[in-house]
Amino acid sequence: MAAYEYTALNAKGKQEHGTLEADSARQVRQLLREKRLTPLTVEIASQQERKAKSGGSLLAGGISTSALALLIRQLATLIQAALPIEEALRAVAEQQEKQRIKNVVLSVRSKVLEGYTLAQSMECFPGVFPSMYCATVSAGEHAGFLDKVLNQLADYSESRQQSQQKIKMALVYPALLIIASFGIVAFLLGFVVPDIVKVFIDSGQELPALTTILISLSDVVKDFWYLIVLAIIGFVVGTRYLLSKPPIKLRFHRFILRVPLVGRLNRQMNTARFASTLSILTRSGVPLVDALKIATEVVSNLYIKQALSILPQQVSEGVSLTKAMEQSGHFSPMMLHMIASGEASGELDDMLERTARSQENDLESRMAVIVGLFEPLTLMFMGGIVLIIVLAVLLPILNMNQLLG
Repeated sequence: MAAYEYTALNAKGKQEHGTLEADSARQVRQLLREKRLTPLTVEIASQQERKAKSGGSLLAGGISTSALALLIRQLATLIQAALPIEEALRAVAEQQEKQRIKNVVLSVRSKVLEGYTLAQSMECFPGVFPSMYCATVSAGEHAGFLDKVLNQLADYSESRQQSQQKIKMALVYPALLIIASFGIVAFLLGFVVPDIVKVFIDSGQELPALTTILISLSDVVKDFWYLIVLAIIGFVVGTRYLLSKPPIKLRFHRFILRVPLVGRLNRQMNTARFASTLSILTRSGVPLVDALKIATEVVSNLYIKQALSILPQQVSEGVSLTKAMEQSGHFSPMMLHMIASGEASGELDDMLERTARSQENDLESRMAVIVGLFEPLTLMFMGGIVLIIVLAVLLPILNMNQLLG
């Protein structure tokens, strides 16, 4: 029995996509007709894999971190309850609300039924299961501790999801404040200020320099707002296009590391992710050299990734992990000290986990401080802008009163 992806027409003439398990494509078509669906295409999982790589299938693309964490936790719980892998996968698939995730799980199950290991089956869908997950599951299968390894993966996935959520939530409020600030300023310059200063212009009196500048800005916003919007969109699109070029992206990531505060946070986030991934891989029995190769892939900053890419070779040549990491120049002295202690005591995996947790806690604390400072700074910025606008409006009034007096 294998998993088949199908496309069919319902009674209303609309297309429906899904996955069914059957012994043949003919049986799938029969099952679809029994459901009053007209089959258009029916393809086996092996064909889905090729399409998934080119983006032409329901299986193309990845899934969210939270969805992956939940999927791994469900699978770990069922396998720990002594269910066979294929039955556990079927149960997990039935619990999925999103059809695409269900399709992926059923396709993995079909590969397991064909005789492949769970790790090999997961490797067929690299967009869903990262190489770190596949390597960890493979090590667990060979060691006979698949349930334990899956639980470790589930813990890692949930921890990663929580960390990402905290960082995103910390950035949402500042982003909203910035957008609201620029929106209010644009509204004042485009609609409020012109009506107020029109009175002074009609009076023919000489306007202060601040008021003249404000009127000019107001005219620009009012007459060329669409050009400003197009310029912003063009800047965003152009930036994304340039950053899609590896050499330019590498230079940009290097520049980020040199920016005060931002660079330190970026380096800390990437080294914490590296240590956390390396920890779970080594605890799952993956050889250190292989674990280093996989852990390097999770680093998002290309400049740091380039520096860490030589670690596997150095370690394979006999250089200690601590020495190799120190030569990269991206790890804090505290991290290096803890990892050196782990190497000396033979508890490298535990020390890596503690190091990652310490880095993540420190990162969260710094983010909280930055967000706490950002709110009053934004309010001060807005207050300053409003003060300038008020002064620009009040100065002609004061001048007019002096002339009348």
